[in-house]
Amino acid sequence: MRKQQADIEQQDNPFSLSIGDLMAALLLIFVLLLASTLLRLQEEFENKAKVAERYSEVKEALYLKLLDEFGDDLEEWNADLDPHNLSIRFKEPDILFAKSKSEVKDEFKKVLNDFFPRYIRVLSLPQFINSVEEVRIEGHTDSDGPTRGTNRDDDYFYNMALSQDRTRSVLAYALSTLEANDTTKGWVQERLTANGLSSSKPIISEKSGQEDKNASRRVEFRIRTNAEEQIQEILNYSQAD
Repeated sequence: MRKQQADIEQQDNPFSLSIGDLMAALLLIFVLLLASTLLRLQEEFENKAKVAERYSEVKEALYLKLLDEFGDDLEEWNADLDPHNLSIRFKEPDILFAKSKSEVKDEFKKVLNDFFPRYIRVLSLPQFINSVEEVRIEGHTDSDGPTRGTNRDDDYFYNMALSQDRTRSVLAYALSTLEANDTTKGWVQERLTANGLSSSKPIISEKSGQEDKNASRRVEFRIRTNAEEQIQEILNYSQAD
């Protein structure tokens, strides 16, 4: 009798829900939330994939253009073009700087006179100019220093100061090779940086497994594209959610 009365009251109450109806409603909400999350993750994945694809395309095109521009000069300059990080490495220390000095030697100035204006012309081509975030001049030393290894910290910091002074000298001279009326000079100044790295990235000999001190003393011109920033924006968007 009581059950029949309860059933009648529930039927008469348009706002009453059974346990089954409530569970079905909660399940529907869960499915909708899950679908929304999956769509967002798919969108983020597609955005990252597009950024990676664009970066790969720009990187390959830049490498081919640099190779086409400098392929015949690299051997004469004793330089390498790295297809992985797009760096051009000048690896003949005897023509770069005098021992323990930061002034650019005349031999390297001649190379920069030829190299740098052509390098900038490639980077500022319409298909690349909006992708280049930074042009890094990196200075590297070997691990030798004034203490000759008896105090590694002193040697490291001595070489850090030396490498920073050297890269600033290279940067100043490289900029001087551009004509005053060169329309790209302002663009270059906004992106060109000098980075002294001391002996933190030595070249290791494949044969001996030890530091190749001659090869470690080098100057590199390295390109950083804006793909990293685009990926970081996507990551920041994901974390905010």
